[in-house]
Amino acid sequence: MTGLPNINTLVAYAIVLLTAFSVHEFAHAWMANYFGDDTPRLNGRLTLNPLAHLDPIGSIMLLIAGFGWAKPVPVNLFALQRRSSAAPMWVALAGPLSNFLMAVLAAIPFRLGIVRIHSFFGSLQLTSKYLPYFLAYILYIFLLTNLLLMIFNLLPIFPLDGEKVASYAFPPYMARVLDVIRPYGPWVLLIIILMGNFAGISILSTLLNPPLLALRRVLLGV
Repeated sequence: MTGLPNINTLVAYAIVLLTAFSVHEFAHAWMANYFGDDTPRLNGRLTLNPLAHLDPIGSIMLLIAGFGWAKPVPVNLFALQRRSSAAPMWVALAGPLSNFLMAVLAAIPFRLGIVRIHSFFGSLQLTSKYLPYFLAYILYIFLLTNLLLMIFNLLPIFPLDGEKVASYAFPPYMARVLDVIRPYGPWVLLIIILMGNFAGISILSTLLNPPLLALRRVLLGV
């Protein structure tokens, strides 16, 4: 795909940051509130206002390193479990599902032919008779980033959403393994993220790229 000046790329990621992260965290808050936990609402998180969700360091990391994070939504597990034993899983799953829904919505202009994407010798080129190239580029980045956020957050490593989903969905003996490794989850995650930079072995890309490319093919047809 044709490269853009750095300032345009930063603007594109800033737009994604303000939307994808905010909707992701709002989805967690909404689902917790639905299951009877008013903790997110009392902490001002039941809103789409990006200022309520964005983490300064996580936002900067997304802009300069391509990955980042928002402030976790506080929830009261006891309040959730009083309503349903599966409630914590649905609260965790709500964020990644919101990212997938946003990716599906972003794919509609591509499927309708408003924006076209072509492959030339392994690289991608965007064209549109209806939108400026920069807007088409933002749409594509928005779609890919939401898919990446969904897949990344579904990894069964604490503190990611996937660990909470796996704790409920896995058989008891596997859930106990997650309990044992939970205290080390942030360090495992950090090693996975940084290993590609220092050792030249990108475990994260190996984990994320196959489902990312498969979902991109399903949504865009390329």
